[in-house]
Amino acid sequence: MIPTEDASARKREIEEKLKQEQETLSFIRENLEKSDQLTKNMVSILSSFESRLMQLENSIIPVHKQTENLQRLQENVDKTLSCMDHVISYYHVAKDTDRIIREGPTGRLDEYLACIARIQKAVEYFQDNNPDSPELNTVKARFEKGKELLEGEFRSLLTRYSKPVPPILILDAISVDEELEVQEDVMLEHLPEAVLQDIICIAGWLVEYGRNQDFMNVYFQIRSNQLDRSIKGLKEHFRKNSASSGVLYSPAVQTKRKDTPTKKAPKRPGTIRKAQNLLKQYSQHGLDGKKGGSNLTPLEGKDDVLDIEIDSYIHCISAFVKLAQSEYLLLAEIIPEHHQKKTFDSLIQEALDNLMLEGENIVAAARRAIMRHDYSAVLTIFPILRHLKMNKSEFDTTLQGTAASTKNKLPTLITSMETIGAKALEEFADSIKNDPDKEYNMPKDGTVHELTSNAILFLQQLLDFHETAGAMLASQGAHSCPTSSATSYTSDFNKRLLSSYICKVLGNLQLNLLSKSKVYEDSALSAIFLHNNYNYILKSLEKSELIQLVTVTQKRAETSYKELMTQQIETYQRSWLKVTEHLTERNMPVVQPGTKLKDKERQVVKDKFKGFNDGLEELCKIQKGWAIPDKEQRDLIRHNQKKVVSDAYRAFLCANISFTKNPEKYHKYRPEEVEEMIEKLFDTSA
Repeated sequence: MIPTEDASARKREIEEKLKQEQETLSFIRENLEKSDQLTKNMVSILSSFESRLMQLENSIIPVHKQTENLQRLQENVDKTLSCMDHVISYYHVAKDTDRIIREGPTGRLDEYLACIARIQKAVEYFQDNNPDSPELNTVKARFEKGKELLEGEFRSLLTRYSKPVPPILILDAISVDEELEVQEDVMLEHLPEAVLQDIICIAGWLVEYGRNQDFMNVYFQIRSNQLDRSIKGLKEHFRKNSASSGVLYSPAVQTKRKDTPTKKAPKRPGTIRKAQNLLKQYSQHGLDGKKGGSNLTPLEGKDDVLDIEIDSYIHCISAFVKLAQSEYLLLAEIIPEHHQKKTFDSLIQEALDNLMLEGENIVAAARRAIMRHDYSAVLTIFPILRHLKMNKSEFDTTLQGTAASTKNKLPTLITSMETIGAKALEEFADSIKNDPDKEYNMPKDGTVHELTSNAILFLQQLLDFHETAGAMLASQGAHSCPTSSATSYTSDFNKRLLSSYICKVLGNLQLNLLSKSKVYEDSALSAIFLHNNYNYILKSLEKSELIQLVTVTQKRAETSYKELMTQQIETYQRSWLKVTEHLTERNMPVVQPGTKLKDKERQVVKDKFKGFNDGLEELCKIQKGWAIPDKEQRDLIRHNQKKVVSDAYRAFLCANISFTKNPEKYHKYRPEEVEEMIEKLFDTSA
């Protein structure tokens, strides 16, 4: 049961809370009433605003639409006027451009092209909108006239500024400075830069707007002529400089110039002159520097004019490659890409054909020389062939993309040269073997035969071109065997082929010399003749380094020649037996001390002295006219012969037999005098 006081307090508390809630409720009710009133007022205001907006809209929209229509009409009027002005301008194009077209594009290309562009737009307008109008024909004619003048300007610029490249610049471009690790490229400027840009601009317009490819024909014709003239100018440069100074290269290449880079002269690819001069010296003066026999006629190749022509042709080949490369770089800036290869092919044809024709003429001349058995002339092919093969890869790269007929021209020429060269080599070997034994052609003094000097000279000239000659022999072997290819031959194999060929020539020469030696009635002179020739061959092989090539297939070549020389010396020495046989003890009377010789015995001694004296005088008289050009060999043979004869003579004199009252009549020569007589052998000047 809750106490009374607590209940009263609880009641009062509840009543107070109720009173508070009633006050709060009353406050909320008042606020709701105010809010409703405000809402009603706002709705009334918004309704009024909406009504006014509708009235405004109904008033403005018609005005806006009317204004918009007016603006559109204004724009249409402006556009119509603009179109009218534009169309009217097309009717005035012919008149406005007449003066510029007539005066041409020279000196104002940009203005001229802008003028052509206006005419072109007029043509397009009339074609699209009024194809039957007379104005179309007028502007068409004006456009064609403008295009024609542009083509003329293209031709004029090319013709006026395309000049042959000076020979000095060409020689600089193809020269090689061995001291430079990285070679400096000499740029060939064919056209001034400003002119080149105008030509490029005209070419671009003709391709894009002129629908014209005739200018490409004009281009290759003009540039082809300049390329050919550049190469011919180089040839003429060689002729003039060589004729006036004997110098095969431009002095400008060898000396400093202000306007071009300084370079050494191009390394000479090789001519037939080196070995000719070497053996000419051998032939005229002997291997020891003294004059040999009178019948030695060195094998002369062509004169200096031929050397100049060879060098000229070799340099023209290099010049063609360099100039063609330069022409392609120029062409690539002017001619559209898909026409470049064809245009380039046409551009180089004249110069290339002239070079190939000149090469074929060289082959034809060599072929005629073979028919005349003039094999030295064929050697002119070797430096040219070597140069062509060395430059073939660059040649092929330069002609890449041209027609097959163009690419095949150089390989065809190389094949022709290899064929005629191999034929010459084989026929030369046969000619050495079959050279007839003509008595009138034999050297009277037993010196080196002309056939020997010619053969050695020919082989020495091959030494400078051993790789070319070896590959030439190999290529002919490949031609005879369908399953093989010349390219499959290694350098070592080619070297062995050339070594075998040289040994074949030397073998043929040896057999022929043996046959020729039999022409001499005197076996001693025959021996001297063979000794001189064998010695000449050996010394020539050693001095020209041919011996290294020979020993590739013949290891004992040097020893074999020395043995042959020794055999001939022994044969020669036997000629003195008819002198020394009188000095032997055979039939010599035996004299006892205190006894006198019988008349018959005295006559025997007298006959021995007489036989010795007569034989000595006869041999010395004969052999004095013989020659041994090699001083070393001459001294050796003299020394050996002096020793044999002098020793026998001294021993004979030591017998001291009294056989006459006038010993000086038979004892004509002292031993020292005999030695002096032998010392004068083989010396035509004594």
